[in-house]
Amino acid sequence: MQNFSFHATEIEGLMLIKPFIAEDERGYFIKDYSREVFEKNGIRHNLEEVFYTNSHRGVIRAIHFQRVKQQAKLVRCVQGHIFDVVVDLRKNSKTFGNWQGFYLSGESNDELLIPAGCGHGYLVLEQSIVSYKCAEKFYGEYDDGIIWNDSVLAIEWPLNLVDGSVILSAKDQKLQTFAQFVDVYGGF
Repeated sequence: MQNFSFHATEIEGLMLIKPFIAEDERGYFIKDYSREVFEKNGIRHNLEEVFYTNSHRGVIRAIHFQRVKQQAKLVRCVQGHIFDVVVDLRKNSKTFGNWQGFYLSGESNDELLIPAGCGHGYLVLEQSIVSYKCAEKFYGEYDDGIIWNDSVLAIEWPLNLVDGSVILSAKDQKLQTFAQFVDVYGGF
């Protein structure tokens, strides 16, 4: 049995979490969220909506965020394997403009608690299902993002693990650069 454990990262408020897992001869039982356990560890994350994505190998879901009503997210790769990226977009943060990457998989069951005001994206390394437990509703009119290969952010995507070929949505191909984001919004 593995109990919840919470690990701070380089980006303030971004937590790498190992969920509760109980295994036996039948398989395993996992609890990846408990309001009570999170609050006992100083984390407030009230759920508003839960989403799942199912993505093919080579898909990049670019650095997304909401311009208004930013969403804190609890993200876990339920099945498969991804390289998950978080970018700090909070202008008053000491790590503003920094990014951090994590390998998440259905085998490790690790999850990320991403604070509101951070951008989030990932590269799919094998067919994957990803869960988002959001503390704010999704508002399409506020949906925005930063292009995945922005030269200022210089995210080190492990493209060699997908033979260098990526699949992007039409929307993600037209996203703004980090410099354009800063010019327009200055950060959150």
